[in-house]
Amino acid sequence: MPPPKQLPKWRQIADEIAAQIDEGVYAPGERLPSVQAQVEAGKGATATVHRAYQALEAEGLVRTTQGSGTTVLGPTETPPTVVTGAARLERLRRTGRPLAPRETYVNSRSDLRSCADSEVANLLGIELYDEIVFRRRTFMRDGKPTVLALNVIHIRALESLPELLDASPMPKFRHDLYTERTGKQVIAGPEQSTARLASTNELEEFGIDIPADVPVPVLVLRTVYSDEDGPLEVWEDILRPGMWHGGNG
Repeated sequence: MPPPKQLPKWRQIADEIAAQIDEGVYAPGERLPSVQAQVEAGKGATATVHRAYQALEAEGLVRTTQGSGTTVLGPTETPPTVVTGAARLERLRRTGRPLAPRETYVNSRSDLRSCADSEVANLLGIELYDEIVFRRRTFMRDGKPTVLALNVIHIRALESLPELLDASPMPKFRHDLYTERTGKQVIAGPEQSTARLASTNELEEFGIDIPADVPVPVLVLRTVYSDEDGPLEVWEDILRPGMWHGGNG
């Protein structure tokens, strides 16, 4: 087995500061040292430190404001960005933490369905109404629904991952288990974003009560994951109306 890869320098800086925030070295409302101060302290180059701060902001730990610097967020503050699938997986593999600060999830479900979405069927390389595994959950931050996460998984994945039909957490992230059991790497395609109007069910999930004839736009982020045999999973994050997508860190 090859030795584990060393984390990039900017990730090391971000992880060090995140640990300091967890330990109370930096309290809510307190400013982090400026990027230039970190550079002068020998932490890394300007671009490296800046990227580390971007990662911390994308994970909801800090907020950077022009002219005011980078401030640690408190438990009652909600950052203007949400952590989406790609960022969540990256953090899980880096830190072992599946959830962002102050984040939980509810309504976790998993079942077999026929794929009635022609676009998703095409992305998975299956026929319309072929059987798929459908998983979903609603992510919450401070008790407020922020993201509806939907996973449409090719039926062939069940052979190696029968746990897919159990909505409870797996001992490891499913892509990693799949690779362990099959020897096939799961690779993420580029994240695509599109805007559309929210469905009635989605508005109910978000707890938004408005007249049925009032259009409410949502941002949908979609990533296709594949192995050497072709597309394996379509992951969609539907962001709460009024929230927008920040960097993945």
